[in-house]
Amino acid sequence: MNAHFPVSDARARTIFPDDARTAFAAAYPDQPVKLSHQLADHDLLTLDALAELAERMPAASVEYNLGKLPLGVRPEDTPSNGLTLGETIRTIETNGSWAVLKNVERDAAYAALLDATLSELVPLVEAKTGPMLNREAFIFLSSPGSVTPFHMDPEHNILLQIRGEKTMTVFPAKDDELVPPTQSEAFHAGGHRNLDWRDGFRDRGQAVELLRGDAVHVPVKAPHFVENGPAVSISLSVTWRSERSVAEGELHSLNALLRRRKLPTARIGAQPEAQGLRRLLYRLMRKLGA
Repeated sequence: MNAHFPVSDARARTIFPDDARTAFAAAYPDQPVKLSHQLADHDLLTLDALAELAERMPAASVEYNLGKLPLGVRPEDTPSNGLTLGETIRTIETNGSWAVLKNVERDAAYAALLDATLSELVPLVEAKTGPMLNREAFIFLSSPGSVTPFHMDPEHNILLQIRGEKTMTVFPAKDDELVPPTQSEAFHAGGHRNLDWRDGFRDRGQAVELLRGDAVHVPVKAPHFVENGPAVSISLSVTWRSERSVAEGELHSLNALLRRRKLPTARIGAQPEAQGLRRLLYRLMRKLGA
């Protein structure tokens, strides 16, 4: 397939081949799985196009820093690279940096690309977790050898490798040793995504090698870290929320309220969307200003 197609024509093209959609359907929503895609040559995902996009984005929508970091690092300890964002992207092959462009769907062209990418998965997602909510897209750019530290994200996520190679090591979600309940509660209250790292964790993860044209599905809040290969990496992350992910956030927030009052908390089940009474309790407490 020739992927140099205009975004207006994207809906007419297949992005995830049949075998990728079949694998995704079998794994979603709880298991990581390697997929394939056909966006690697898209015109909107070149370094020049992304540098231009970055320079017209608001400052709050970009994040960049030195890329060679330990797997465990506190947010306040993350070092700056001393460059502007445009310089970071255009010289990323040699400047040892990492950058993310957040919510690129606010740009009309990238919004169309996001919709085209996710439209193929809508029936598969809706059958398991209902409507796709709050669709978003993020673009990651990494210098050779960069590391994205151990962290988790609150969304359903598919990471598509566009250029270069990297290894993402994905860990089981809902493992209390990797992510203690109190850390999940703090995360849903606005805490940082980075997690505490111990070397003994590594063997519990699944290392997924991502080459150009590969992708990986990462379940909600499955901890992971990323190690970039010997060349510049560009990755597109397409994400969405569901009633399940929203419910999990509500239940962790309820537990946080209860814990502060030294009241009993409850374990969050495999289908948090079904815990309707506790979700209602959380909403009532929030409405009452608890």
